Amino acid sequence: MTNIPQFKNQKLFEQAFTHRSYLNETKEKLSSNERLEFLGDSILSYVVSGFLYKKYPEYNEGILTNIRSLLVNTKNLAIIAKELNFGSYLKLSKGEAESKGRQNQSLLADCLEAFIGALYLDQGIDSVSEFLNTVLLYKTEDIIKNKPFKDPKSLLQEYVQAKRQNSPMYKVLEELGPSHAKKFKIGAYINGTLVGEGTGNSKREAEENAAQNSLNYYKTEKTLEKKPK
Repeated sequence: MTNIPQFKNQKLFEQAFTHRSYLNETKEKLSSNERLEFLGDSILSYVVSGFLYKKYPEYNEGILTNIRSLLVNTKNLAIIAKELNFGSYLKLSKGEAESKGRQNQSLLADCLEAFIGALYLDQGIDSVSEFLNTVLLYKTEDIIKNKPFKDPKSLLQEYVQAKRQNSPMYKVLEELGPSHAKKFKIGAYINGTLVGEGTGNSKREAEENAAQNSLNYYKTEKTLEKKPK
């Protein structure tokens, strides 16, 4: 198993694993990992984009974007966080812990992004690149071999563009559950019409599911059109 980099500033390390739910149950003066997650998301995209741009000069922007999406999606980031045993480091509220927060896919993915942000602040971009080389970037070749380049949102975007329709719009329809275990229900709209809904532990995951259900809707409609009257 990959060793987690040692931090010079231990407070940054601890902040990366502090979920906002924990702040309500402690007297410690702590900050949640949300700001670090915001930073880490951008740093992750920067490093992965640079890696793909240099390594695959033969691929156009669309393919590079699809490969990047598959590398940094919630599911893949959560797998890496589990491999690094990040769940055991998380500081969670009692309710979040009891609702299996340490195994929550979205929470683990967010935590990994926060860790990347913290590592960048602690040691700089070279250390982040080295870390990501070890835990993430080596997976690129497997993705290319399998060639599942396009995520549901990209496929839906291409489909509606081919039909000369407006780009899909995603709207939050509902926020379900308590704050420590929230789920989102999101609708995908084409030209103002709801064509698919999706739920997930994050808005990003719910949007992907809504896009996939929209594609299924269009496939069904296409099949019906072909049936003899």
